[in-house]
Amino acid sequence: MKRLFWLSVGAGAGIYASHRVKRRVERLARTWSPEGVASRAVTAGHDMGDRLRHFADDVRREMRNREAELREAVQIDTVPIDPAPDPTRRRRVLKARYTIIDDDKDGH
Repeated sequence: MKRLFWLSVGAGAGIYASHRVKRRVERLARTWSPEGVASRAVTAGHDMGDRLRHFADDVRREMRNREAELREAVQIDTVPIDPAPDPTRRRRVLKARYTIIDDDKDGH
């Protein structure tokens, strides 16, 4: 009787395990079939498009906020623009700073 019990427990466990393995293999086969791969690619593409759209909206919003901060900092909107500059007024020219390196390491 003991042997019959353990034989039925082993057979039941074997049937259960083979059923689970079969379901997992079928799911894996469906996932990697051409239709499954195509459906995942389409879904990923739609998701990526939505994420990029939200990212672009965030960038635009923050860009406008930062531009407003910079405009306030330099007071570009409050400084009156001179419609006709005085030709006798001297203009100040800002020169670029650069460094000349005379160290001729490569022989040129």
